[in-house]
Amino acid sequence: MKAFVFPGQGAQFPGMGKALYDLTSLSGRLFEQANEILGFRITDLMFSGTEEDLKQTNVTQPAIFLHSVILAGTLGDDFRPDMVAGHSLGEFSALVAARALSFEDGLRLVAKRANAMQKACEKTPSTMAAVLSLPDEEVERVCAGITNEIVVCANYNCPGQIVISGTEAGIDAACEQLLAAGAKRAMKLKVGGAFHSPLMEPAHIKLEEAIRLTDFHAPLCPVYQNVDARATTDPRVIQANLIAQLTSPVRWTQSVQNMIADGADHFIELGPGNVLQGLIKKIDAGVQTEGKQ
Repeated sequence: MKAFVFPGQGAQFPGMGKALYDLTSLSGRLFEQANEILGFRITDLMFSGTEEDLKQTNVTQPAIFLHSVILAGTLGDDFRPDMVAGHSLGEFSALVAARALSFEDGLRLVAKRANAMQKACEKTPSTMAAVLSLPDEEVERVCAGITNEIVVCANYNCPGQIVISGTEAGIDAACEQLLAAGAKRAMKLKVGGAFHSPLMEPAHIKLEEAIRLTDFHAPLCPVYQNVDARATTDPRVIQANLIAQLTSPVRWTQSVQNMIADGADHFIELGPGNVLQGLIKKIDAGVQTEGKQ
């Protein structure tokens, strides 16, 4: 069974999506429609911008979304998913590709999400860190033990790789304790703030209203969402999980494990980069992976 998966923030690169523009008449129209919806020519930044241009959150998130969704559209009949999932931002791409959301609504939500997250990041000095080679339970224990600061597990990426999220002081304290507990690395990431943590609550509030006002439909196939890693085709469940996503951890390891348990043996990553293929191989080396860019 084929599972199509969609990457999140960090997969961007200069020139992304340029080859897609002229690939079909539909892809060109969608890129131009995106320029109109966003109110600026994101295509100029995607096709000709620098790495620094693409690091701006209000550019990064819609750029990755557009690359992934338009790429899925160019596949035509070859896009026949038995199941889909996306990592953080990639969940929006997965929902649009699976027709649970319209292209226009998906892009508007992604743009609102990016702007709300940026504003939340400016409120409190915060960051994230990657922790390698410790059991999930040990990372959770250390985070729970830091009670005077906010620090939580944000991304369960694969066995032995968790990203933690919180205040600057909380992350510093956690990294020190995690290294003492035997982590191979506990390394701060170059991100603008504490994504998938309680510090995203201001963004969550702003995005919740927009999501509640958006029409959701039954998708073409089951969607495995970040919040609970379970398969669903219920529009009400999809909507509720998407609302909870910003302040909840990304359960990628569990999502992939559940997809495999439900029959997935061929994972296809749609979008920039190949990060998800690497994570999936670390979760289960026996499955087939490929990517399309």
